[in-house]
Amino acid sequence: MDPHLLRTFVTVARLASFSAAGHTLGYTQSAVSQQIAALEGDLGTALLTRRPVAPTRAGERLLEHAGPLLLRLDAARADIARLTAAPPDELTLAASPLALGPAALAALPPTGVTLRVLPREEIPAAVATGACDLALVDGVAAPDDPLRLSDVAPLGVVGADEGPLAVLLPERHPLAHRTALRLADLADARWLDAPGAGFPLDALAAAAGARPGGLTPALRYEGTDVHTLCALAAAGHGLALLPDRVARGCPAGRAVPLAAPRLVHRTELLSSGILEGAAAALAGRLTGRQDDDHDESAP
Repeated sequence: MDPHLLRTFVTVARLASFSAAGHTLGYTQSAVSQQIAALEGDLGTALLTRRPVAPTRAGERLLEHAGPLLLRLDAARADIARLTAAPPDELTLAASPLALGPAALAALPPTGVTLRVLPREEIPAAVATGACDLALVDGVAAPDDPLRLSDVAPLGVVGADEGPLAVLLPERHPLAHRTALRLADLADARWLDAPGAGFPLDALAAAAGARPGGLTPALRYEGTDVHTLCALAAAGHGLALLPDRVARGCPAGRAVPLAAPRLVHRTELLSSGILEGAAAALAGRLTGRQDDDHDESAP
């Protein structure tokens, strides 16, 4: 299967238009049609209906394979480019919104770094494809357990930080004056569903050993601003589980430590596993391992 044709197919299916796909890819509509016909001939089945343009059953199944296949090819290309190019002096560091703690911020050099805040689920692919040189990604895990990251390519992974968690509640919440809380105490509570700024509720439920959907969502917030998430929780729109340092830093609301289950806020540094020059030095500072003694195991 020609990956060039596969990429054209994905673009046509995404835009639901041969002409729009041609404009995006720099081809004529006729050339796009010929490429789709060639791919359909290779696979021996129709992949797209023409009016309207939509994937057939076979096309839908191919789309499920196409994303990971094309991502792996892009990752392989990026890896080879890293091996043959000089180490960059200007670095791009990606981070999920809750991953940048005080230690990480203090480790950043005064110049030479571009910081990009990305959704948590996009970060492994950004590292694999060379969109960033290093990344800090965070999540909820049992103490000393690695995060469960998508397996997009072989990546270097090393733990950078672990810290306690706290539940942020309104000041007048009945449980606001507890010294600690268990998630079991909050089984009937309503939670903020904020996958970009906080933790996805399904991931939190899984880490806590609850059934999927076991935490009831109230308001859904689709932004990445942590201050907005804190304000929503403090105003009573739903509870939020946050790193203790973040919850206690909110100007309103009450942060109550999470006592059970035993979970921590974990941050990991991701890299391609090929670290030299400025990238290796920054990785050492971010993990507290100045000798660059980092683990290059895949997640």
